Amino acid sequence: MNSLRQQFIAFSVSTGVLRFGDFKTKAGRQSPYFFNAGLFHDGATLGQVAQFYAQTLLDSGVEFDMLFGPAYKGITLASATAVALAGKGRNVSFAFNRKETKDHGEGGTIVGAALHGKVVIIDDVISAGTSVRESVDLIQAAGATPCAVLIALDRMERSGPDGQLTPHSAVQEVSEAYGIPVISIANLDDLFTFLSSAGTAPELAKYQEAVTSYRQRYGVI
Repeated sequence: MNSLRQQFIAFSVSTGVLRFGDFKTKAGRQSPYFFNAGLFHDGATLGQVAQFYAQTLLDSGVEFDMLFGPAYKGITLASATAVALAGKGRNVSFAFNRKETKDHGEGGTIVGAALHGKVVIIDDVISAGTSVRESVDLIQAAGATPCAVLIALDRMERSGPDGQLTPHSAVQEVSEAYGIPVISIANLDDLFTFLSSAGTAPELAKYQEAVTSYRQRYGVI
């Protein structure tokens, strides 16, 4: 439990953000686990997850000038990560988008700092890559450069419907499409390591077999 990645998995389980059982994903798959970043909804847990985001970004070595959080979950994640970065001595600005264009006041779809320089997109997960595509378009339209995507959990799953699975995951497809790295605090391999650790509680360790089967069926090679 010494690595940041394992600490994040343990933290997500303890807060109920990462749960095990039988869940239907957005892609229609029956998954033995479910990650819901929307449950980081109090000051303590949001502050802690922001520390994980900030440290992961700093450890990545990616050069960046500011953060961008796509509506809606990315808004609080980017804001909180900016605060955490400032606490680590790296003060950067952030911005996020509205779903609808505002036609009064300051107007537009972007709230916060003007998009500039190298921008890191911060979100919870990547499913179909839609929010990343929209974010990239907004950033480039402002004359800035998307330099990375930072997410909480990479499920490492192949894209496409059953019977037509692609060789790549949505994360890999996003990275290839835009030529930028997708950085995750943790991934499916880390989750599996957590379940197979000697210190993991029996009520969680019992899901190791189900996660193994799911990874064999949908996981990227």
